[in-house]
Amino acid sequence: MRSNQTSIVLAFAVSLAAAAAGLAASAILAIDSVRTAAVFCLEGSACDAVRHSAYANPLGVPLPFAGLAGFAALGIAVVLEGRRARLVGFALSVGGALVGALLLAVQAHLGHFCPYCCVADASALASVLPAAWRLRKGAAPPSRRARYAGAAVLGLAAAVPLGLGLWIPPAPPSVPPVIASEIARSPRGDVTIVDFVDFECPFCRTMNAELEPLLASHKDRVRLVRRQVPLRSHPHALDAARAACCGERLGEADAMAEALFHAPVDELTPEGCENIAQRLRLPVVAFRACVSDPSTDARIEADRAEFKAAGGFALPTLWIGNQPLVGAQPVETLTQALSQAIARVGG
Repeated sequence: MRSNQTSIVLAFAVSLAAAAAGLAASAILAIDSVRTAAVFCLEGSACDAVRHSAYANPLGVPLPFAGLAGFAALGIAVVLEGRRARLVGFALSVGGALVGALLLAVQAHLGHFCPYCCVADASALASVLPAAWRLRKGAAPPSRRARYAGAAVLGLAAAVPLGLGLWIPPAPPSVPPVIASEIARSPRGDVTIVDFVDFECPFCRTMNAELEPLLASHKDRVRLVRRQVPLRSHPHALDAARAACCGERLGEADAMAEALFHAPVDELTPEGCENIAQRLRLPVVAFRACVSDPSTDARIEADRAEFKAAGGFALPTLWIGNQPLVGAQPVETLTQALSQAIARVGG
């Protein structure tokens, strides 16, 4: 009898600990997903890389909010009595474990493991066995006091990180020397935008579509610097980067870049890029010589080195003044960042 009671207490404690840990980790991640500058995820860390990846906001909803809802529901199921609560808890734990395993695989694919994400994912996995045991044995919470204590633990697990995240001001972003040097080259009162791009990258294209009208409306206040980071996984990216460099060398940097962004991806071949150059009325002989010039590839390699020196880990990466933006951003975020940068330089 005593052994059975010990098992009930242990299963309850493990279930509660898994829900609370997942809830706390999700709360931390939720705070950083809504703050312009992260509070808990250090800039340039693996956590920051995952936070800005394409997988962080499926269907436009930050994953941490799904985690908050899921772990809160799981925790409530743990502290409630009755078979229905145990059945719901088991279903939530199984669903959470499947999602957790998938997200761990995604992090492995990205090559970055966010510690808070790993806690949430591992908590979901750890919740399955005690939930299954409690359902099979019909084990209710050990006592009313345990239920109240469990509810308090869950409340604190969410409230403490949320409170700290809202209270602690985010650290100002550090500006890498390569970005600071570009800012120093800009005329007084102008905002420097450094855009690391791959013309074949779909997220870079999305970002450019949002950024293009914003730049047009502030063209007298912005100095745009594009740096080429063609990904080796994109078959036409290097040819497009060469064309962009040569368009810049021949005096049509912005026109060439916009033409490359708007061209269908399968037209970013050497022939397609030359056709774009002809439409822009660039001298064909000079364009061909530039594309085949070893100094063009050397320039691209130098841009890649600047990307790494700036702490780059994903595309698109955009610096608006001293604020980095990683991943495709909504126009509201871009507008706010540009407005803040204009205010900082005096405007």
